[in-house]
Amino acid sequence: MNTRALCLVLMAMSMAGCANYSGLDTQGQRLDANTLQTGKSLSGVTLSSAAWPSADWWKSLGDPQLDGLINEALQNSPDMQVASARAHQAQAAAYAADAARMPTLDASAGVSRSRLAKDQDPRGEGDAYSTVRNIGASFNYTFDLWGGQRAAWEAALGQARAAQVDQQAARLTLAADVAKAYSDLGQAHIVRDLAEEDLKRTRQMLELSQRRLDSGIDSHYQYQQTESLAASSESQLIDAQKQLQSAKIALAVLLGKGPDRGGELARPAVLKPAAVAVPAVLPAELLGRRPDLIAARWRVEAAGRNIDASKTRFYPNLNLSASAGAESLLGDAMFGSASRFFNIAPTVSLPIFDGGRLRADLDARDADYDLAVAQYNKTLVQALGDIGNTLSQLRDTGRQIQAQQHATDIAQQSYDTVVQRYGSGIGSYLDVLSIEQQLLQAQRQLATLNAGQITLSIQLMQALGGGYSASNVASTTPATRTE
Repeated sequence: MNTRALCLVLMAMSMAGCANYSGLDTQGQRLDANTLQTGKSLSGVTLSSAAWPSADWWKSLGDPQLDGLINEALQNSPDMQVASARAHQAQAAAYAADAARMPTLDASAGVSRSRLAKDQDPRGEGDAYSTVRNIGASFNYTFDLWGGQRAAWEAALGQARAAQVDQQAARLTLAADVAKAYSDLGQAHIVRDLAEEDLKRTRQMLELSQRRLDSGIDSHYQYQQTESLAASSESQLIDAQKQLQSAKIALAVLLGKGPDRGGELARPAVLKPAAVAVPAVLPAELLGRRPDLIAARWRVEAAGRNIDASKTRFYPNLNLSASAGAESLLGDAMFGSASRFFNIAPTVSLPIFDGGRLRADLDARDADYDLAVAQYNKTLVQALGDIGNTLSQLRDTGRQIQAQQHATDIAQQSYDTVVQRYGSGIGSYLDVLSIEQQLLQAQRQLATLNAGQITLSIQLMQALGGGYSASNVASTTPATRTE
Protein backbone atom coordinates (compact mmCIF):
# COMPACT_ATOMS: atom_id res chain seq x y z
CA MET A 1 0.00 0.00 0.00
CA ASN A 2 1.50 3.37 -0.99
CA THR A 3 1.66 6.39 1.29
CA ARG A 4 -1.37 8.11 -0.23
CA ALA A 5 -3.59 5.09 0.22
CA LEU A 6 -2.43 4.69 3.82
CA CYS A 7 -3.27 8.31 4.56
CA LEU A 8 -6.75 7.89 3.09
CA VAL A 9 -7.35 4.81 5.24
CA LEU A 10 -6.15 6.61 8.34
CA MET A 11 -8.38 9.59 7.56
CA ALA A 12 -11.44 7.41 7.08
CA MET A 13 -10.72 5.51 10.27
CA SER A 14 -10.15 8.80 12.11
CA MET A 15 -13.52 10.17 10.98
CA ALA A 16 -15.23 6.99 12.09
CA GLY A 17 -13.55 7.22 15.47
CA CYS A 18 -14.36 10.92 16.01
CA ALA A 19 -18.08 10.35 15.61
CA ASN A 20 -18.20 8.02 18.60
CA TYR A 21 -18.11 10.66 21.33
CA SER A 22 -20.64 13.07 19.90
CA GLY A 23 -23.10 14.39 22.47
CA LEU A 24 -20.66 14.16 25.40
CA ASP A 25 -19.50 17.47 26.84
CA THR A 26 -18.84 19.28 30.11
CA GLN A 27 -21.30 21.57 31.87
CA GLY A 28 -19.12 23.33 34.48
CA GLN A 29 -18.29 27.02 34.12
CA ARG A 30 -15.75 28.69 36.39
CA LEU A 31 -16.97 31.74 38.29
CA ASP A 32 -15.34 35.09 37.70
CA ALA A 33 -14.30 36.54 41.07
CA ASN A 34 -15.13 40.06 39.91
CA THR A 35 -18.77 39.10 39.36
CA LEU A 36 -19.20 38.22 43.04
CA GLN A 37 -20.39 41.33 44.86
CA THR A 38 -18.34 42.40 47.88
CA GLY A 39 -18.86 46.18 47.98
CA LYS A 40 -21.36 46.32 50.83
CA SER A 41 -19.48 43.77 52.94
CA LEU A 42 -16.26 45.76 52.58
CA SER A 43 -17.83 49.17 53.07
CA GLY A 44 -16.24 51.13 55.86
CA VAL A 45 -13.12 48.92 55.86
CA THR A 46 -9.73 50.47 55.24
CA LEU A 47 -8.52 49.61 51.74
CA SER A 48 -4.81 49.51 51.08
CA SER A 49 -2.54 48.02 48.45
CA ALA A 50 -0.23 46.98 51.30
CA ALA A 51 -2.89 45.04 53.20
CA TRP A 52 -1.83 41.62 51.92
CA PRO A 53 -0.26 39.63 54.77
CA SER A 54 3.46 38.96 54.73
CA ALA A 55 4.78 35.41 54.60
CA ASP A 56 5.62 35.61 58.31
CA TRP A 57 2.35 37.33 59.22
CA TRP A 58 2.33 35.86 62.72
CA LYS A 59 5.19 38.16 63.74
CA SER A 60 2.71 41.04 63.73
CA LEU A 61 1.07 39.43 66.78
CA GLY A 62 4.08 40.51 68.81
CA ASP A 63 5.36 37.39 70.61
CA PRO A 64 8.80 35.94 69.71
CA GLN A 65 7.91 32.65 71.41
CA LEU A 66 5.06 32.21 68.91
CA ASP A 67 7.52 32.72 66.03
CA GLY A 68 9.65 29.85 67.28
CA LEU A 69 6.66 27.58 67.89
CA ILE A 70 5.31 28.02 64.35
CA ASN A 71 8.73 27.24 62.89
CA GLU A 72 8.93 24.20 65.15
CA ALA A 73 5.52 23.01 64.01
CA LEU A 74 6.37 23.48 60.32
CA GLN A 75 9.42 21.27 60.79
CA ASN A 76 7.95 18.53 62.98
CA SER A 77 4.19 18.34 62.48
CA PRO A 78 2.87 15.06 61.01
CA ASP A 79 0.40 17.19 59.01
CA MET A 80 3.30 18.66 57.07
CA GLN A 81 4.80 15.21 56.58
CA VAL A 82 1.49 13.97 55.14
CA ALA A 83 1.26 16.97 52.78
CA SER A 84 4.87 16.44 51.68
CA ALA A 85 4.28 12.74 51.00
CA ARG A 86 1.19 13.50 48.91
CA ALA A 87 3.13 16.05 46.88
CA HIS A 88 5.84 13.43 46.36
CA GLN A 89 3.23 10.90 45.19
CA ALA A 90 1.81 13.37 42.68
CA GLN A 91 5.27 14.23 41.38
CA ALA A 92 6.04 10.54 40.92
CA ALA A 93 2.80 10.09 38.98
CA ALA A 94 3.72 12.99 36.69
CA TYR A 95 7.16 11.48 36.17
CA ALA A 96 5.58 8.13 35.27
CA ALA A 97 3.16 9.81 32.82
CA ASP A 98 6.09 11.53 31.13
CA ALA A 99 8.06 8.29 30.96
CA ALA A 100 5.09 6.56 29.31
CA ARG A 101 5.50 8.87 26.31
CA MET A 102 9.05 7.64 25.59
CA PRO A 103 10.08 4.62 23.47
CA THR A 104 11.41 1.54 25.24
CA LEU A 105 14.55 -0.38 24.35
CA ASP A 106 15.39 -3.62 26.13
CA ALA A 107 18.39 -5.92 25.76
CA SER A 108 18.77 -9.51 26.88
CA ALA A 109 21.32 -12.28 26.78
CA GLY A 110 21.25 -15.83 28.10
CA VAL A 111 22.63 -19.33 28.03
CA SER A 112 20.50 -22.46 28.39
CA ARG A 113 21.99 -25.91 29.04
CA SER A 114 19.68 -28.93 28.71
CA ARG A 115 19.68 -32.73 28.53
CA LEU A 116 17.05 -34.59 26.51
CA ALA A 117 15.31 -37.73 27.74
CA LYS A 118 15.10 -40.70 25.42
CA ASP A 119 11.52 -39.97 24.41
CA GLN A 120 12.46 -36.36 23.66
CA ASP A 121 15.44 -37.21 21.50
CA PRO A 122 14.50 -37.50 17.80
CA ARG A 123 17.22 -40.13 17.47
CA GLY A 124 15.64 -42.21 20.21
CA GLU A 125 18.95 -42.56 21.99
CA GLY A 126 18.63 -40.11 24.90
CA ASP A 127 21.61 -38.80 26.81
CA ALA A 128 21.77 -35.85 24.40
CA TYR A 129 23.02 -32.47 25.63
CA SER A 130 22.54 -29.05 24.07
CA THR A 131 23.56 -25.49 24.87
CA VAL A 132 21.58 -22.58 23.46
CA ARG A 133 23.10 -19.12 23.48
CA ASN A 134 21.04 -16.02 22.67
CA ILE A 135 21.44 -12.29 22.61
CA GLY A 136 18.94 -9.71 21.44
CA ALA A 137 17.31 -6.33 21.73
CA SER A 138 13.70 -5.20 21.43
CA PHE A 139 12.23 -1.78 20.68
CA ASN A 140 8.69 -0.50 21.15
CA TYR A 141 7.14 2.90 20.54
CA THR A 142 3.55 4.07 20.42
CA PHE A 143 3.22 7.19 18.30
CA ASP A 144 1.35 10.03 20.00
CA LEU A 145 -0.51 10.97 16.81
CA TRP A 146 -3.26 12.96 18.53
CA GLY A 147 -1.42 14.27 21.60
CA GLY A 148 -3.20 11.98 24.07
CA GLN A 149 -0.04 10.93 25.87
CA ARG A 150 1.09 14.51 26.17
CA ALA A 151 -2.33 15.52 27.50
CA ALA A 152 -2.17 12.72 30.09
CA TRP A 153 1.27 13.93 31.15
CA GLU A 154 0.07 17.52 31.42
CA ALA A 155 -2.90 16.35 33.50
CA ALA A 156 -0.55 14.52 35.87
CA LEU A 157 1.70 17.57 35.94
CA GLY A 158 -1.26 19.76 36.88
CA GLN A 159 -2.17 17.39 39.70
CA ALA A 160 1.44 17.48 40.90
CA ARG A 161 1.42 21.27 40.97
CA ALA A 162 -1.90 21.23 42.80
CA ALA A 163 -0.35 18.93 45.38
CA GLN A 164 2.59 21.31 45.76
CA VAL A 165 0.18 24.16 46.37
CA ASP A 166 -1.74 21.95 48.81
CA GLN A 167 1.51 21.64 50.71
CA GLN A 168 1.65 25.42 50.99
CA ALA A 169 -2.00 25.48 52.04
CA ALA A 170 -1.15 22.96 54.75
CA ARG A 171 1.63 25.27 55.97
CA LEU A 172 -0.79 28.16 56.18
CA THR A 173 -3.41 26.10 57.99
CA LEU A 174 -0.86 24.74 60.45
CA ALA A 175 0.60 28.19 61.17
CA ALA A 176 -2.90 29.57 61.76
CA ASP A 177 -3.83 26.61 63.98
CA VAL A 178 -0.69 27.06 66.07
CA ALA A 179 -1.36 30.79 66.42
CA LYS A 180 -4.96 30.11 67.47
CA ALA A 181 -3.88 27.42 69.93
CA TYR A 182 -1.27 29.81 71.33
CA SER A 183 -3.95 32.46 71.74
CA ASP A 184 -6.18 29.87 73.43
CA LEU A 185 -3.31 29.08 75.79
CA GLY A 186 -3.01 32.75 76.67
CA GLN A 187 -6.78 32.88 77.20
CA ALA A 188 -6.59 29.83 79.48
CA HIS A 189 -3.96 31.62 81.58
CA ILE A 190 -6.22 34.66 81.86
CA VAL A 191 -9.22 32.55 82.84
CA ARG A 192 -7.09 30.86 85.49
CA ASP A 193 -6.03 34.29 86.77
CA LEU A 194 -9.66 35.41 86.95
CA ALA A 195 -10.55 32.23 88.85
CA GLU A 196 -7.73 32.89 91.32
CA GLU A 197 -8.86 36.49 91.73
CA ASP A 198 -12.44 35.36 92.25
CA LEU A 199 -11.35 32.86 94.90
CA LYS A 200 -9.37 35.61 96.62
CA ARG A 201 -12.47 37.84 96.65
CA THR A 202 -14.75 35.13 98.00
CA ARG A 203 -12.26 34.31 100.76
CA GLN A 204 -12.15 37.99 101.62
CA MET A 205 -15.95 37.94 101.76
CA LEU A 206 -15.75 34.85 103.98
CA GLU A 207 -13.49 36.71 106.43
CA LEU A 208 -15.85 39.67 106.47
CA SER A 209 -18.81 37.36 106.95
CA GLN A 210 -17.03 35.70 109.87
CA ARG A 211 -16.48 39.07 111.56
CA ARG A 212 -20.10 40.06 110.94
CA LEU A 213 -21.23 36.70 112.37
CA ASP A 214 -19.06 37.21 115.44
CA SER A 215 -20.53 40.69 115.82
CA GLY A 216 -24.05 39.36 115.54
CA ILE A 217 -24.80 41.29 112.35
CA ASP A 218 -25.19 38.22 110.10
CA SER A 219 -26.75 34.88 110.75
CA HIS A 220 -25.02 31.52 110.51
CA TYR A 221 -27.10 30.85 107.40
CA GLN A 222 -25.56 33.86 105.64
CA TYR A 223 -22.08 32.69 106.67
CA GLN A 224 -22.79 29.25 105.18
CA GLN A 225 -23.83 30.89 101.91
CA THR A 226 -20.47 32.62 101.74
CA GLU A 227 -18.71 29.35 102.53
CA SER A 228 -20.59 27.73 99.63
CA LEU A 229 -19.59 30.58 97.33
CA ALA A 230 -15.92 30.18 98.29
CA ALA A 231 -16.09 26.42 97.64
CA SER A 232 -17.67 27.06 94.23
CA SER A 233 -14.90 29.54 93.39
CA GLU A 234 -12.31 26.94 94.35
CA SER A 235 -14.02 24.45 92.02
CA GLN A 236 -13.95 27.02 89.21
CA LEU A 237 -10.22 27.49 89.78
CA ILE A 238 -9.62 23.74 89.50
CA ASP A 239 -11.60 23.68 86.25
CA ALA A 240 -9.58 26.63 84.91
CA GLN A 241 -6.34 24.80 85.73
CA LYS A 242 -7.67 21.73 83.94
CA GLN A 243 -8.51 23.79 80.84
CA LEU A 244 -5.06 25.36 80.97
CA GLN A 245 -3.42 21.94 80.94
CA SER A 246 -5.59 20.86 78.01
CA ALA A 247 -4.58 23.99 76.08
CA LYS A 248 -0.89 23.18 76.64
CA ILE A 249 -1.32 19.62 75.38
CA ALA A 250 -3.33 20.75 72.34
CA LEU A 251 -0.50 23.08 71.35
CA ALA A 252 2.10 20.36 71.93
CA VAL A 253 0.20 18.06 69.55
CA LEU A 254 0.26 20.72 66.83
CA LEU A 255 4.01 21.00 67.33
CA GLY A 256 4.35 17.28 66.65
CA LYS A 257 5.67 16.66 70.15
CA GLY A 258 4.57 14.79 73.25
CA PRO A 259 2.32 16.37 75.91
CA ASP A 260 5.32 17.27 78.10
CA ARG A 261 6.33 19.86 75.48
CA GLY A 262 3.34 21.96 76.51
CA GLY A 263 4.59 22.14 80.08
CA GLU A 264 7.84 23.71 78.87
CA LEU A 265 6.11 26.72 77.33
CA ALA A 266 6.36 30.11 78.97
CA ARG A 267 3.17 32.05 79.48
CA PRO A 268 2.19 33.74 76.20
CA ALA A 269 2.42 37.50 75.99
CA VAL A 270 -0.72 39.48 75.32
CA LEU A 271 -1.04 39.22 71.54
CA LYS A 272 -1.78 42.28 69.43
CA PRO A 273 -4.65 41.96 66.95
CA ALA A 274 -3.80 42.96 63.40
CA ALA A 275 -5.20 46.16 61.95
CA VAL A 276 -8.50 45.67 60.13
CA ALA A 277 -7.72 46.39 56.47
CA VAL A 278 -8.11 44.62 53.15
CA PRO A 279 -6.34 45.04 49.81
CA ALA A 280 -7.82 47.56 47.40
CA VAL A 281 -7.60 44.95 44.60
CA LEU A 282 -9.76 42.39 46.38
CA PRO A 283 -11.23 40.13 45.03
CA ALA A 284 -9.36 40.21 41.70
CA GLU A 285 -5.93 39.30 43.12
CA LEU A 286 -7.31 36.87 45.69
CA LEU A 287 -7.12 34.18 43.00
CA GLY A 288 -3.33 34.38 43.14
CA ARG A 289 -3.07 34.75 46.92
CA ARG A 290 -5.11 31.86 48.30
CA PRO A 291 -3.29 28.51 47.92
CA ASP A 292 -6.55 26.55 48.08
CA LEU A 293 -7.89 28.55 45.12
CA ILE A 294 -4.69 28.04 43.15
CA ALA A 295 -4.75 24.29 43.82
CA ALA A 296 -8.41 24.11 42.78
CA ARG A 297 -7.60 25.95 39.55
CA TRP A 298 -4.76 23.52 38.76
CA ARG A 299 -7.15 20.63 39.27
CA VAL A 300 -9.59 22.14 36.79
CA GLU A 301 -6.77 22.41 34.26
CA ALA A 302 -5.71 18.82 34.93
CA ALA A 303 -9.29 17.57 34.50
CA GLY A 304 -9.51 19.35 31.15
CA ARG A 305 -6.31 17.69 29.93
CA ASN A 306 -7.66 14.30 31.04
CA ILE A 307 -10.66 14.91 28.76
CA ASP A 308 -8.31 15.64 25.86
CA ALA A 309 -6.39 12.43 26.57
CA SER A 310 -9.60 10.41 26.77
CA LYS A 311 -10.85 11.72 23.42
CA THR A 312 -7.72 10.62 21.60
CA ARG A 313 -8.53 7.00 22.46
CA PHE A 314 -11.35 7.18 19.91
CA TYR A 315 -8.84 7.80 17.10
CA PRO A 316 -6.60 5.27 15.33
CA ASN A 317 -3.09 4.92 16.64
CA LEU A 318 0.19 3.54 15.37
CA ASN A 319 2.59 1.34 17.30
CA LEU A 320 5.99 0.18 16.15
CA SER A 321 7.79 -2.77 17.70
CA ALA A 322 11.02 -4.37 16.54
CA SER A 323 13.46 -6.95 17.79
CA ALA A 324 16.81 -8.29 16.60
CA GLY A 325 19.49 -10.64 17.90
CA ALA A 326 21.21 -13.94 17.50
CA GLU A 327 20.63 -17.48 18.75
CA SER A 328 22.89 -20.46 18.29
CA LEU A 329 23.64 -23.94 19.61
CA LEU A 330 27.30 -23.49 18.80
CA GLY A 331 29.30 -20.74 20.42
CA ASP A 332 31.55 -20.15 17.40
CA ALA A 333 28.46 -19.67 15.18
CA MET A 334 26.81 -17.18 17.53
CA PHE A 335 27.30 -14.19 15.26
CA GLY A 336 27.12 -15.97 11.96
CA SER A 337 24.47 -15.03 9.42
CA ALA A 338 22.54 -18.22 10.06
CA SER A 339 22.08 -17.32 13.75
CA ARG A 340 20.78 -13.81 13.26
CA PHE A 341 17.13 -12.83 13.41
CA PHE A 342 15.06 -9.65 13.37
CA ASN A 343 11.41 -8.65 13.42
CA ILE A 344 9.68 -5.34 12.60
CA ALA A 345 5.97 -5.03 13.35
CA PRO A 346 4.16 -1.71 12.76
CA THR A 347 0.58 -1.91 13.99
CA VAL A 348 -2.39 0.39 13.35
CA SER A 349 -5.27 0.11 15.83
CA LEU A 350 -8.74 1.61 15.88
CA PRO A 351 -11.52 0.92 18.39
CA ILE A 352 -14.67 -0.09 16.49
CA PHE A 353 -16.94 -1.70 19.04
CA ASP A 354 -16.11 -1.76 22.74
CA GLY A 355 -19.54 -1.92 24.32
CA GLY A 356 -19.43 1.79 25.21
CA ARG A 357 -16.32 1.60 27.39
CA LEU A 358 -14.60 4.57 25.76
CA ARG A 359 -17.75 6.69 25.93
CA ALA A 360 -18.18 5.76 29.58
CA ASP A 361 -14.57 6.72 30.30
CA LEU A 362 -14.95 10.06 28.52
CA ASP A 363 -18.24 10.71 30.30
CA ALA A 364 -16.49 10.06 33.61
CA ARG A 365 -13.72 12.52 32.66
CA ASP A 366 -16.39 15.12 31.80
CA ALA A 367 -17.93 14.55 35.22
CA ASP A 368 -14.50 14.91 36.85
CA TYR A 369 -14.09 18.25 35.10
CA ASP A 370 -17.53 19.46 36.20
CA LEU A 371 -16.72 18.39 39.76
CA ALA A 372 -13.37 20.19 39.70
CA VAL A 373 -15.08 23.36 38.43
CA ALA A 374 -17.78 23.08 41.11
CA GLN A 375 -15.15 22.65 43.82
CA TYR A 376 -13.24 25.65 42.47
CA ASN A 377 -16.40 27.76 42.49
CA LYS A 378 -17.22 26.60 46.02
CA THR A 379 -13.71 27.46 47.20
CA LEU A 380 -13.92 30.92 45.60
CA VAL A 381 -17.32 31.72 47.11
CA GLN A 382 -16.19 30.40 50.50
CA ALA A 383 -12.98 32.44 50.34
CA LEU A 384 -14.83 35.71 49.79
CA GLY A 385 -17.38 34.68 52.42
CA ASP A 386 -14.59 34.02 54.93
CA ILE A 387 -13.18 37.49 54.39
CA GLY A 388 -16.53 39.26 54.57
CA ASN A 389 -17.64 37.35 57.66
CA THR A 390 -14.33 37.83 59.47
CA LEU A 391 -14.30 41.57 58.75
CA SER A 392 -17.87 41.93 59.98
CA GLN A 393 -17.10 40.05 63.18
CA LEU A 394 -13.93 42.05 63.77
CA ARG A 395 -15.81 45.34 63.49
CA ASP A 396 -18.54 44.17 65.84
CA THR A 397 -16.08 42.61 68.28
CA GLY A 398 -14.17 45.88 68.54
CA ARG A 399 -17.33 47.69 69.54
CA GLN A 400 -18.25 44.90 71.96
CA ILE A 401 -14.87 45.14 73.66
CA GLN A 402 -15.31 48.87 74.25
CA ALA A 403 -18.77 48.36 75.74
CA GLN A 404 -17.68 45.38 77.81
CA GLN A 405 -14.63 47.21 79.15
CA HIS A 406 -16.93 50.00 80.34
CA ALA A 407 -19.24 47.45 81.96
CA THR A 408 -16.29 45.75 83.68
CA ASP A 409 -14.97 49.05 85.04
CA ILE A 410 -18.39 49.90 86.48
CA ALA A 411 -18.73 46.42 88.02
CA GLN A 412 -15.29 46.76 89.63
CA GLN A 413 -16.16 50.15 91.12
CA SER A 414 -19.48 48.83 92.39
CA TYR A 415 -17.80 45.81 93.94
CA ASP A 416 -15.19 47.92 95.71
CA THR A 417 -17.92 50.15 97.13
CA VAL A 418 -20.24 47.37 98.27
CA VAL A 419 -17.40 45.40 99.91
CA GLN A 420 -16.32 48.50 101.80
CA ARG A 421 -19.89 49.03 103.03
CA TYR A 422 -20.25 45.34 103.87
CA GLY A 423 -17.02 45.39 105.86
CA SER A 424 -18.31 48.40 107.80
CA GLY A 425 -21.43 46.50 108.75
CA ILE A 426 -23.71 48.63 106.57
CA GLY A 427 -24.27 46.83 103.28
CA SER A 428 -26.30 43.76 102.51
CA TYR A 429 -24.77 40.37 101.87
CA LEU A 430 -27.05 39.89 98.87
CA ASP A 431 -25.71 43.11 97.35
CA VAL A 432 -22.16 41.86 97.73
CA LEU A 433 -23.02 38.48 96.25
CA SER A 434 -24.86 40.02 93.28
CA ILE A 435 -22.14 42.55 92.45
CA GLU A 436 -19.38 39.95 92.84
CA GLN A 437 -21.07 37.65 90.34
CA GLN A 438 -21.62 40.55 87.94
CA LEU A 439 -17.94 41.46 88.16
CA LEU A 440 -16.79 37.90 87.54
CA GLN A 441 -19.12 37.53 84.55
CA ALA A 442 -18.01 40.89 83.13
CA GLN A 443 -14.32 39.99 83.47
CA ARG A 444 -14.77 36.62 81.82
CA GLN A 445 -16.80 38.12 78.99
CA LEU A 446 -14.13 40.76 78.39
CA ALA A 447 -11.40 38.10 78.32
CA THR A 448 -13.45 36.03 75.85
CA LEU A 449 -13.98 39.02 73.56
CA ASN A 450 -10.28 39.92 73.62
CA ALA A 451 -9.34 36.32 72.77
CA GLY A 452 -11.98 36.28 70.03
CA GLN A 453 -10.51 39.41 68.51
CA ILE A 454 -7.09 37.75 68.31
CA THR A 455 -8.60 34.63 66.73
CA LEU A 456 -10.51 36.68 64.16
CA SER A 457 -7.35 38.60 63.36
CA ILE A 458 -5.57 35.31 62.67
CA GLN A 459 -8.49 34.11 60.56
CA LEU A 460 -8.31 37.29 58.47
CA MET A 461 -4.62 36.69 57.74
CA GLN A 462 -5.48 33.12 56.75
CA ALA A 463 -8.46 34.20 54.61
CA LEU A 464 -6.20 36.63 52.71
CA GLY A 465 -3.77 33.84 51.84
CA GLY A 466 -1.22 34.21 54.63
CA GLY A 467 1.39 35.87 52.43
CA TYR A 468 1.31 33.20 49.72
CA SER A 469 1.73 34.21 46.10
CA ALA A 470 1.07 32.28 42.89
CA SER A 471 4.53 33.32 41.68
CA ASN A 472 5.90 30.70 44.08
CA VAL A 473 4.57 27.98 41.75
CA ALA A 474 6.32 26.91 38.55
CA SER A 475 5.43 29.35 35.80
CA THR A 476 5.01 26.70 33.10
CA THR A 477 1.27 26.18 32.75
CA PRO A 478 -0.35 23.40 30.71
CA ALA A 479 -2.56 24.53 27.88
CA THR A 480 -5.98 25.59 29.07
CA ARG A 481 -8.89 23.55 27.78
CA THR A 482 -11.02 25.41 25.28
CA GLU A 483 -14.68 25.55 26.26
